[in-house]
Amino acid sequence: MPIYEYRCQSCGFQKEHMQKMSDAPLTNCPSCGAESYTKLLSAAGFQLKGSGWYATDFKGGSSSAKPAAKEAPATGGCGGGCACHPS
Repeated sequence: MPIYEYRCQSCGFQKEHMQKMSDAPLTNCPSCGAESYTKLLSAAGFQLKGSGWYATDFKGGSSSAKPAAKEAPATGGCGGGCACHPS
């Protein structure tokens, strides 16, 4: 069964609940009784491991063929004539 996290908009009470996917969302806060208990959106609770497509296609650094950016000359990379290089 999935675990859902809820928070009360009235009192700020927050708790996880195990529910079936077919169960109706909870609405009453167990702490204050207000009908402002809402389900939160959270990250998935699983991790992909092994050597599947996700490891070969999306892991690691980029292998782009772009050349490295040239560094600006030390004497004023902005080209001069600006507020940082008065003439």
